[in-house]
Amino acid sequence: MVGIDSDVILIEMRYGRDARHDVNAQFLRAVRVAAPALTIYTLMEVLGQLSFNLPPAKLARWETWLIEPYRLAVLWPNPGTLGAQGFMFQEIYERPLARMQAHRMGFADALAIELAERTPDVRVFVTWNARHFANKTRLPVLTPAQYLDENGIHPEARSVIR
Repeated sequence: MVGIDSDVILIEMRYGRDARHDVNAQFLRAVRVAAPALTIYTLMEVLGQLSFNLPPAKLARWETWLIEPYRLAVLWPNPGTLGAQGFMFQEIYERPLARMQAHRMGFADALAIELAERTPDVRVFVTWNARHFANKTRLPVLTPAQYLDENGIHPEARSVIR
């Protein structure tokens, strides 16, 4: 499973003129066979950003234009045996704050990487902001371009994915 950060999805959905858009799109096509996934926190961040430019009816149908075409799974935290209050305290406050204190990172990044790390099948985290996660997670962190290269999809072959 490949965890994907919000910036990758936002470049695809909102920033078509970004210099990284073509490589980003190639990554999203290539990763479909590798069980791509977003944390629920990443999904909500993406939907929040897109809500400024989408009609409410389209936003409500997010699964049809975001999840299904890209074959994305949504990762949810598991409350285990904790009650609602204990779970929320641990998930939204305790774990992210500990990571922010230890690694100096933003709240949304701390939420996303914490959940990705706790999901046993996630083997890599892909973001254009790899430097924000360097030495802050046990997961390998790659840019979409690095992911393509590490999986043998080289620049001269990338156009074949289309």
